[in-house]
Amino acid sequence: MKIFLDTANLEQIRKYNDLGLVDGITTNPTLLSKEATDPQKVMAEIVKLVHGPVSLEVIRVDYAGMMEEGRTLSRYGKNVVVKIPMTSDGLKAVRQLHSEGIKTNVTLIFSPNQALLAAKAGASYVSPFIGRLDDIGEIGMDVIRDIVLIFKNYSYEAEVLVASVRHPLHVIDAAKLGAHVVTLPPDVLGKMINHPLTDIGLARFLEDWRKIKQPTSKVTIES
Repeated sequence: MKIFLDTANLEQIRKYNDLGLVDGITTNPTLLSKEATDPQKVMAEIVKLVHGPVSLEVIRVDYAGMMEEGRTLSRYGKNVVVKIPMTSDGLKAVRQLHSEGIKTNVTLIFSPNQALLAAKAGASYVSPFIGRLDDIGEIGMDVIRDIVLIFKNYSYEAEVLVASVRHPLHVIDAAKLGAHVVTLPPDVLGKMINHPLTDIGLARFLEDWRKIKQPTSKVTIES
């Protein structure tokens, strides 16, 4: 399963990219607004930093506006994926962008029906928001299970990109269900790396090593 970072923070992107853990990046207007007064500059920098797919989101909601912004965003780099909302105009834009060879990520998906329509429209990725479903008393992973099965049944090329991830267990559950990608905040990725028993074990190994009396060898010189 591929791991994308859901952030526009350049420091965090560099940190985990240097570890070789980042397969791609997803951004949105909210994330960009938290990081810079010049989002265009930040988007351009992210596209250069990461070799994998980078989702950049349109902010217009009408078909003509999404098409104009989608084409503009695609010029940031060959690895750009244009993020489009799950609406009727969004699906229309996805189909047209797909015909022009521009990859798309359909966002704000909350049901298998929406994911199915996005895949039929030609989306490269569909992004179900599992955390927000959990928040309203639904089981987000049930939606992932259904989408993965549907895509497998009909061999859709679209990849299931699990979004709105809140904790490491979401990642494991998504992986068990066969989701292609999970996008997560940097703090969740950090929690996946660390474990208290690892820290305890490492401290114990180092302490035991310090207790070892290193033997000293004596060299006898014959006259």
